[in-house]
Amino acid sequence: MAETSARLLALLSLLQTHGNRSGADLADRLGVTGRTVRRDVDRLRELGYPVHATRGTAGYSLGAGARMPPLLLDDEEAVAVVVGLRTGADGSVSGMEDVSLRALAKLEQILPARLRQRVNTLHGSTVRAGAEPGPRVCPKVLMAVAEACRRGEVLRFDYTGPRGGTAVRSAEPHSLVSFGRRWYLVAFDHHRDGWRTFRLDRLTPRTPTGPRFTRREIPHGDAAVYVSHQLSSNAWPFRAVVELHESAESVADRVWPGMGVLEAAGPDRCLLHLGAETPDDLVWMITSVRTDFTLVSGPPELNDALRAQAERCAAALGPR
Repeated sequence: MAETSARLLALLSLLQTHGNRSGADLADRLGVTGRTVRRDVDRLRELGYPVHATRGTAGYSLGAGARMPPLLLDDEEAVAVVVGLRTGADGSVSGMEDVSLRALAKLEQILPARLRQRVNTLHGSTVRAGAEPGPRVCPKVLMAVAEACRRGEVLRFDYTGPRGGTAVRSAEPHSLVSFGRRWYLVAFDHHRDGWRTFRLDRLTPRTPTGPRFTRREIPHGDAAVYVSHQLSSNAWPFRAVVELHESAESVADRVWPGMGVLEAAGPDRCLLHLGAETPDDLVWMITSVRTDFTLVSGPPELNDALRAQAERCAAALGPR
């Protein structure tokens, strides 16, 4: 019995990792006859594994079934899943904490000691910075919006603005973007006749969804880039554009997510679009890139703040 169980696990591992395999190949790898392979396949099916037979080639493959059967994971996959579940237990989707913890408890219970030690070492050596809870998103809202994006159907929803007050909106959903601890919907807003970002924690979908639509080309060609551009410039009271005297590739690692958006402007030039709460914050962000720059556009207060910063730096050096 133990030999049969071990062989079933070996067969399942081959089907999970190697796609379609012929019966002869499976028999050769397992050191059994083709008849034994067919019998073991029937046992896997009885256990809930959807093993499909391919006509003509006498091959087998593992497909999707009606319920979730047990999975075989190698060491690295098991560690990755545990780390992901621990992260999910502190995530931004409401209700995921309990689900993640239940799955985590099941998986950690059967982890070999060597893997449990690796996971605990990683967990014990990691400190979460900026772990202040953010707004939570309802899983049903997340799935409803994702389905509208996938089907290309107009989404009608109630939306609460940043200053309060709720309005009914109609939009063509393009993509969901997870940015920091918030979820955003990128969509073409019918009421504003333009592209907008909507925070999912402020959105309540209405049913049914509207008619199908022809997808439009999104600004910047990428939903994540569009959201980054919106958050780094349009949402702030003080905005600026500076020309950096280096290529976008060379300064990319000095511009963190949410700080600003880079735009190539030549082999040794690029534009940085950014925004902040105060002109002094803009000065700090611009100078933190550590390269020469030219101010392209910005509020008059930014000019004063740059001059004040230059004078402070010059005064720090003392008289020549």
